[in-house]
Amino acid sequence: MSLPYTGGCACGAVRYVITGEPLVAVDCQCRDCQHESGTGHASHLAFARDSARIEGEAAHWDMVGDSGNVKTRGFCPTCGSPVYMTFAARPDLITVRAASLDDPSRYAPQIVTYAISGHAWDHLDPALPKFDVMPPAN
Repeated sequence: MSLPYTGGCACGAVRYVITGEPLVAVDCQCRDCQHESGTGHASHLAFARDSARIEGEAAHWDMVGDSGNVKTRGFCPTCGSPVYMTFAARPDLITVRAASLDDPSRYAPQIVTYAISGHAWDHLDPALPKFDVMPPAN
């Protein structure tokens, strides 16, 4: 087993420890991720929810994705850093922001989602498989 994935917000008030391995690592170019990140995409690692332990009190914001399902974004109420996201339709999953990892070099993107919303100036790895929307779950 590898070392746990640890990380949190910029000020350290919200922290996580994840003992499982990522199910997938995604660069998402949807407009929601663009708005939240303030740039052309957000980078996420998805894990089994039961492998994650969140420490500290995150603030939450619910939004409805293009699927019609609610996704809840967890962020630090002190520094505002986005940290994680959960999904009403997939309560077994949690995603964390790659930049929130204590060791961001552990992030290795596997796919690009919502490439249809991407911008020419947002240069992602051209070798990654690209999907115009979210691919179906396996």
